[in-house]
Amino acid sequence: MSMTSHITELRRKHEVLSDQVNRALKSPGADALTIAALKREKLRLKDQISRLEQPAAAM
Repeated sequence: MSMTSHITELRRKHEVLSDQVNRALKSPGADALTIAALKREKLRLKDQISRLEQPAAAM
């Protein structure tokens, strides 16, 4: 898998998590722990995407 396709896949997963978080927040019976876990995973993916997008010279 090329770096570009890997980043694209991570972005797709991030977007899916974003949708899940938004749906959970709108749900009256949403579990706060589940929402927190989704948000942590979303942030982890965002951090990973940011690291991969940094120029090689910065590493």
